[in-house]
Amino acid sequence: MRVTGHRAQRTLAGTVKVEGVGIVTGSPVRVRLRPAPADTGVVFRRTDRPGTPLVPAHAAFVTDTRRRTTLGPAAAGVTLVEHLLAALSGLRIDNCEIDIDGPEPPGLDGSAAGYVAAVVGCGAVEQPARRPIWATAAPVVITAGGATIGLHPSPEPGLRVSYLLDYGNFGPIHRQVFTLDVRPDEFAREVAPCRTFVTEAEAQALRDQGIGRHLTPADLLVFGPNGPIGNRVRFADEPARHKVLDILGDLALCGADLAGHVVAYRSGHALNVQLALRLAALAAAGRRATGLTVAAATAA
Repeated sequence: MRVTGHRAQRTLAGTVKVEGVGIVTGSPVRVRLRPAPADTGVVFRRTDRPGTPLVPAHAAFVTDTRRRTTLGPAAAGVTLVEHLLAALSGLRIDNCEIDIDGPEPPGLDGSAAGYVAAVVGCGAVEQPARRPIWATAAPVVITAGGATIGLHPSPEPGLRVSYLLDYGNFGPIHRQVFTLDVRPDEFAREVAPCRTFVTEAEAQALRDQGIGRHLTPADLLVFGPNGPIGNRVRFADEPARHKVLDILGDLALCGADLAGHVVAYRSGHALNVQLALRLAALAAAGRRATGLTVAAATAA
């Protein structure tokens, strides 16, 4: 990978609080998003655990990707981080300390809209350090079980993400394709409001595992044979849009700005995080090959 440009790093203009109930646990939880110095990245702090352990939001700290992305150990980690991370990444908040008093951020309505509103209301400030933008000269593709995701070179600047959702000819959700040019305004308008979704069978399987028993079909999108149960979609292709949201949250874990075209087919958190790991490794190799360090990038 190679650096194709830079931009100023950004952090929050102040501290903002978001409260709600966790999707997985159903328990009340509160997060405080706080400004952080340049080159900090995004870090969770479990304020409810002894010693307030830190959990960096980086792919190297991912410990589970079954139906959601989990960082850190079971006793002191944070799960279902992708919606909050997507909001920060989509709005280009690079450095942020997140105090959290539970094992997962508030689920809100299953989308990133509440976090976006909180961050926009707080505002952002630019920092003296610069953040490199990385591109690849050849496709970097991860494939498994008939699903695929990859970062492809593009002559256009910036990042584009395309997702093809395919449950098959007789699936409960029709085949959908959505593409986002990743800019803060486009992200906030086109992707942030899109909610978590499951099929009716998946919802029952999760309840059988004790997950989300407090939720009703009105709290997230549950698709039956005839469409959403007890709810309405915000966009005709809301599931595909939510998959793009998940990708942005998971790829934020590579710790770098990306340029190119991410194309995904039936990809989920496991493949997304594998791509984030691969891109993080390639960016690290690029830094070593060019002698680029954080300090050098800051001074460049």
